[in-house]
Amino acid sequence: MRKLIKNFSHLFLPLSVMTLLIIINLIKGADYFRITMVNGAFYGNIPNILFGASELVILSIGMTLVTAASRGQDISIGESATITSAVFVMYVLQAGEVTLLTIVVGFLLSCVAGLALGAFNGTLVSIFKVQPMVASLILFTGGRSIAFMINGKLSPILANDISNKIGTVIPGFPIQTPIILTAVFIALVAVVFKTTTLRLYVESVGINPNAARLNGINPKKVIFVTFLIMGFCSAVAGFIAVNKAGRHDSVNLLKLIMMDAILAVAIGGNSLGGGKFSITGSIIGAYTIEMLNRTLLRLEIEPAMIKVFKAIFIIILMVVASPVVRVHIKKTMDKVRAWRTPASQAKGGAPLYATNEPAGRAGKKEE
Repeated sequence: MRKLIKNFSHLFLPLSVMTLLIIINLIKGADYFRITMVNGAFYGNIPNILFGASELVILSIGMTLVTAASRGQDISIGESATITSAVFVMYVLQAGEVTLLTIVVGFLLSCVAGLALGAFNGTLVSIFKVQPMVASLILFTGGRSIAFMINGKLSPILANDISNKIGTVIPGFPIQTPIILTAVFIALVAVVFKTTTLRLYVESVGINPNAARLNGINPKKVIFVTFLIMGFCSAVAGFIAVNKAGRHDSVNLLKLIMMDAILAVAIGGNSLGGGKFSITGSIIGAYTIEMLNRTLLRLEIEPAMIKVFKAIFIIILMVVASPVVRVHIKKTMDKVRAWRTPASQAKGGAPLYATNEPAGRAGKKEE
């Protein structure tokens, strides 16, 4: 039992926060979990959270790997997704008639663009030893301008039936398409971790790159691969986002989503300093952040104030999850256990004080 608790202890924070948010929403209205069928698809608070967090979940997975291996964060993921989705939109619009093959080829081209952007950041970090945040600052600064140049105009529209189905629902399926795509992506990631040594390599490099090198692991290659994966995640997230929106907005598409992705990693019980990681924790953290956003809207907080309330809430979470607070809580619990142990022994009849007299002397006194 203790081993089981230890294995899932990192999920305590995200699950606790999610539980708290559920309680708040139930107090606001008992119909929080109600799900209705509209035009053959499920709608409600829970489906809306799963739908809204699709891109964040995928980006959080990539951010987790980058953080674990490089001990830093990629702040250009929103801009990378904007560039890759611009490539997708450009191809689809220039292809003329839009078919399923057109969408697939456009998606593959956007993935190639994502891998190229990931390789750019990965080269700066792994080869030239640039800090991840500084390296990704280049694309963060100029990425949206690049996307604007690719499109040639601000908001090209994806006016085709296939894109509409990808961004909403496919007739005959009650679950929204972005939710299905996210579930498939998570399943693929699980298969990769199950069939490869990627987790071992990433954690080894993140914990101690020198020790990993002595054991035959190339830290540069591992860090580079994590940025490639991040680029691929950005392409998938951009593909989902642009089809959900139905148009490409180079200015606002997934703007500042890197903050939520970093927070999802942290709330999921992962150290931002690298090392061991939990993909499950990051996924739960992403859904928790989306639930927080929708809870604040449900509480009728003004949109301009939502970021303030969210910042306060996140600060509290980070303080509670900080190593200093955890150590303090552990010491307090140890003191409580030490105080309760003698009391329980006394209540059970066990001696509180042990005698130093030999058994023989004790026997003579009785005689």
